[in-house]
Amino acid sequence: MPRGRYSLHDPHDHTPLGEEHFHCAPGPSGWRYVAQTTTPSGEHAGSVDLATDELGRPIRLELHAAGWRVRGAALDGVTWVRTDPAAAEATEGNVPAHTFTGASPAFLVATARLLRLTPGAPAVRLRVVALTPPVLAPRTLDQSWALLKSEAHATDNGPLSVDEYQVTDLDTGEQRPVHLAGDVVLAAPGIELEDLQSPPSVFPPPDDTARTGD
Repeated sequence: MPRGRYSLHDPHDHTPLGEEHFHCAPGPSGWRYVAQTTTPSGEHAGSVDLATDELGRPIRLELHAAGWRVRGAALDGVTWVRTDPAAAEATEGNVPAHTFTGASPAFLVATARLLRLTPGAPAVRLRVVALTPPVLAPRTLDQSWALLKSEAHATDNGPLSVDEYQVTDLDTGEQRPVHLAGDVVLAAPGIELEDLQSPPSVFPPPDDTARTGD
C-alpha cells in the first residue's frame, strides 16, 4: 500500500499551496485513494476520498475544502452534490462527462487507469468535471491524453515502469507532462512527490484496445 506525501504549488509562479498526505491501494473491485491536505503553514485544509471500479470509473468521490463538500460518482455521466460551508444548501449537478479532475494527484492516476492507453497510440479526448480548491465549484472542460512512452527504471525493489503522458487542455491548448509509476504520481506541473514509504502498486497491463473518449 503506497503511503507518502506530495507537495502542491501553483504551476505558473510556484507559490506553495500546501501538502497532501496520502495512502492508496488496489483491491478486488478497483482502487482507492485517501488523503488529508494541509496549508503551507501545516494547518488542516481538507480531504480526498476517491474510489474507482476495476475499469477506472469513479464509483465514490468525497472532497472537503474550506468547509465546502462535494460527493460524486459516475452515474449517467458524472453526478455530484455540493454543500456550502454552512450546510444550509446543497446543489446537485450532472453532465455527460467521463470522470472528475481536480488539484489532487489522485485524479491523474484515476484518469490514466480509465483510459488505459498504449505508448505511441493516438491521443484520446475526454470530458471531465474539474473540482478545485478552495470552493470546489464544478467546471466542465475537455482534455486530450496521450501516452508518449513507458520506460523501466532500475530500483532497489526491482524494475519500476514509468509512464510519461502528455495532457492537453483543449480550451486553452496548454500542454503538461505527467509522469506516473503505477498508482503514484512521480511529477506533474504543480505536484512533487516528496516522500514515499513503499513502492507504487502495479495495475494489471492494459487491454489490447485503448479506451477512447467516445
